[in-house]
Amino acid sequence: MKGKYKMGFGHRIEELDYLRGFALLGIVLVNILPLLELGMPKAGSLDAAYWRLLYLFVEGRFYTIFTFLFGVGFYIFITRANEKGKNGVVLFLRRIVALFLFGLVHVQFHPGEALTVYAVCGLLLLPFYKVNKVMNLFLGLVMFIIFSMFSFKLFMVIPIMLLGITAGQFRLFEKLSEKKKGIAVFTGIMFVLSISGLLYQYQHAPFIIEERLEMEIRSSQEFVRIGIIIGPIVSAFYVGLLVLLLQYRFIQKLLSPLKSYGRMALTNYMMQTVIILVAGNGFHLIGNISLIHSFFICLMIYVIQLSFSVIWLRYFYYGPLEWTWRAITYLQIPPLLNQMGDRLSGD
Repeated sequence: MKGKYKMGFGHRIEELDYLRGFALLGIVLVNILPLLELGMPKAGSLDAAYWRLLYLFVEGRFYTIFTFLFGVGFYIFITRANEKGKNGVVLFLRRIVALFLFGLVHVQFHPGEALTVYAVCGLLLLPFYKVNKVMNLFLGLVMFIIFSMFSFKLFMVIPIMLLGITAGQFRLFEKLSEKKKGIAVFTGIMFVLSISGLLYQYQHAPFIIEERLEMEIRSSQEFVRIGIIIGPIVSAFYVGLLVLLLQYRFIQKLLSPLKSYGRMALTNYMMQTVIILVAGNGFHLIGNISLIHSFFICLMIYVIQLSFSVIWLRYFYYGPLEWTWRAITYLQIPPLLNQMGDRLSGD
């Protein structure tokens, strides 16, 4: 059994780091709105157009990718631990407890944070690690269809995470260079479905006309509801397109900062909140800026965090919180200083 996984999971799957970094880019665009207490935009304004773009192309799309990747990482972590002769389930339970503790701290400052939700859902899905992959695929799809009908974002975490576990079982992220044709076909199908879904969603986009406020509120709710339903399809297109592009060396080099950003996903996710709240309170931005201004703040956060991630990983094996998370998981102090300039495969 040990030899079965050696080829597939013996090295770090870099595409997953790129995808995590990509997901973080979108998540901050949405999270900044409640953190800075930004309300609905005025009718006919540039902010109103930006709000519609967020809910068409960002809201529910990047969070879905992050959730799916957590499921993939869930499976890979336990599998690699078992390969090394360790008890993967016990290590995973410690890992989940540590994640929950991180989340408890984070939720004090960001009520909509995801870490506590991921920890609870990860615990609930632990038995599915040993379930047959075809059964997991079936259950994940059925739950996804049922929960999407309720259009409640929180409900979607379980099926999307389970589909991530299933992707790990099917080894979808192994030997991607040999799967370019299949990835291209998948991405093409998701593109067509995404365009169809987005056009339908746009038809319900509110334009926030004050004379028809009640009607626009109902329209806004329908607009968001449709977005939740089609979100995973758009997310799948984003993932397929990025994975396809990453099969080219030039794109890998061009987007290399994104890989570092994703390797430090936990640190960067929590630091996004810190930066936003410090800037918001320090410069009196909370409730006092427009949605467009929040976009430019996010651009500055990108520059800060991408640069920091690249520089940090030149000298250290792990991000600060990743190192802490690993220490709690293994109950031992892992190496941090990267004296030789090499890289660990990591979990």
